Amino acid sequence: MTNEDNYNNWQVEHDEDNIVWCGLDREDSNVNSLNHPVLEELQTILNVVSQDKNGKGLVIYSLKKTGFIVGADIEQFTKINSEQEAFDLIRQGQMLFDQLADLAIPTVAMIEGFCLGGGMEMALACDYRIAEDSVKTRLGLPEVMLGIHPGWGGTVRLPPLVGIPNAMDMMLTGRLLRAKAAAKMGVVTDAVPKRHLRTAVKHCIQQRPPHKQPPIWMRSLNRSFVRPWFASVLTKKVAAKAQREHYPAPYAMIDNWVNLGNCTNKSAREKAMLTEAKSVAELIVGDTAKNLVRVFFLRERMKAMAKDTHFKAEHVHVVGAGIMGGDIAAWCALRGIKVTLQDRSADAIAPAIKRASTLFKRRLKIRREAQAAMDRLTPDPHGHGVAQADVIIEAIFENLEAKQDLFKDIEQRARKDAVLATNTSSIPLDEINAVLENPERLVGIHFFNPVAKMPLVEVIHGEKSAQKFINKAARFVSQIDRLPLPVKSSPGFLVNRVLMAYLMECVALWEEGVPASVIDQAALAFGMPMGPIELADTVGLDICLSVAENLTSHLGGSVPSILKDKVAKKQLGVKSGRGFYTYKNGKAVKDTKTVSKGKRKDIKRRLIMRLINEAAACLREGIVSDADMIDAGMIFGTGFAPFRGGPMQYARTLGKERLDEHFQQLSDVYGERFKADAGWELLADT
Repeated sequence: MTNEDNYNNWQVEHDEDNIVWCGLDREDSNVNSLNHPVLEELQTILNVVSQDKNGKGLVIYSLKKTGFIVGADIEQFTKINSEQEAFDLIRQGQMLFDQLADLAIPTVAMIEGFCLGGGMEMALACDYRIAEDSVKTRLGLPEVMLGIHPGWGGTVRLPPLVGIPNAMDMMLTGRLLRAKAAAKMGVVTDAVPKRHLRTAVKHCIQQRPPHKQPPIWMRSLNRSFVRPWFASVLTKKVAAKAQREHYPAPYAMIDNWVNLGNCTNKSAREKAMLTEAKSVAELIVGDTAKNLVRVFFLRERMKAMAKDTHFKAEHVHVVGAGIMGGDIAAWCALRGIKVTLQDRSADAIAPAIKRASTLFKRRLKIRREAQAAMDRLTPDPHGHGVAQADVIIEAIFENLEAKQDLFKDIEQRARKDAVLATNTSSIPLDEINAVLENPERLVGIHFFNPVAKMPLVEVIHGEKSAQKFINKAARFVSQIDRLPLPVKSSPGFLVNRVLMAYLMECVALWEEGVPASVIDQAALAFGMPMGPIELADTVGLDICLSVAENLTSHLGGSVPSILKDKVAKKQLGVKSGRGFYTYKNGKAVKDTKTVSKGKRKDIKRRLIMRLINEAAACLREGIVSDADMIDAGMIFGTGFAPFRGGPMQYARTLGKERLDEHFQQLSDVYGERFKADAGWELLADT
């Protein structure tokens, strides 16, 4: 090959067959993302290639080990100040990819690793796509996660390629495909092992194999008289998960398709491209997209926690094989770590091993990978793994004396550099570590249930916790693909404390005679993923009672009597078949009662203002470092309406005047619990 590397982000070479190999290696970045300099250089390359009469083909690939292209540089979105500015940026990318699509020579995207968003749209503009058949390869168009939809031709090019049902499933959900699934669907031309990538690429250029076509029944959905019907089916599915006023992007995508259909000629494609650009431009300057972009950067900030700490856990030991402990052990094994799981007997550990097997089969799909994960998880009733473990996690029942006795024993047997961690949900660390010879070793690593679904893990530090062990714990959490949130040891920590205020207000409403379904409907209308009554039942009323009693003993207040009564009657929620709701086949039986619009507004305001006021108290007390971390904790730990950006961001949106008005009105009617916390003054300064 001859190297013609005159670019900052691209390496261009011609091989002996006059095929141009164009490798992306974005400067000053660990991953390939598309920003203005990258696209500007690509345009120069395409101009040169289009004038080369000897060129036989063009291949776009990645020179980075981290993957193909993860998408557009999201930082660009934060600098857009107007809809016109957004439209111009989108059109620039569209026209560049059109230039790629219109090259006279065959073009191939050679995909290894992540191919997402704008990277996927660049690949779609190529004639062929060859993907490495590897567990690391993922392809998709996840723009809906940022409150927009594909804007560089994705909504135009994907439907004719794979059919509207497959295309909409990818774009409306943002789900990612493995290479073989993408090949089966037709997103990529073929999925091959790494050693065959270049051979497959050259075959496409030299033989120009015909493209796959979607089945006739899928193509028939594009007919003008069929589109409205199928759009109603798609809209119904979207509405079951997201309201149009909260998440407009998927609805805009469906509407655009109904109006234009699949574009099979140049004129129709140009019209569709303009419609796509205008649609994304409108979305990108809206509140939903701005807040979801903000959430994206909150996630990135958490992923970078303790990134300079050179710690990698090779062996994790978990004590306690109940639901939480067993699922923590299973998750660590799933993520590639050797795990020993301890409990009082092999029989006590067996249910956890069975659940782990189910998890591995569901997540890993390939039998040998699931078996490898099972091999990493070892029952250890006698606790032999303590002496070898890098991280030891206690997940027994919430009893201070029991935890103290356990850690006294563990401290004597564990390695001196091992992280000692408790998964306690409410007991302050400085009470547990009081019996240790080296209390600085103890940290909290607090998971949320269900472990396999909840991305947040609170990393708790007490007054005596050493920074090196806090950093190790945060790094471990990142290692297992979870988001670490450093939190000061305080009753309830962050998430449970704020969430419990919200849940206690919903119980107060229920005691006042407001139907459970009405309370839940108010929260859903605000944008919560689940109503608070159903959430309490799902968590378990016994757990809610335990946390509530712990918090009130430290922070004051009272526990609702109805909560005590239900627990005494064994009405614990989903797990007992009855709580605030009665459950049949695991689903709540709800009535259809309604209340006036004014009453619904009052319910919603009480729930949300109680939650954000408690969040302000946590800010004042320094439970986490800043307001952004409160938002991150509540979004990733409870599902707080992401499109609102978190409770602190929502408070900023309301503004001080409206906040003061809300708190004054609520405190006048409902008392001290709605008195505005001084933490709001701190929020005003951030």
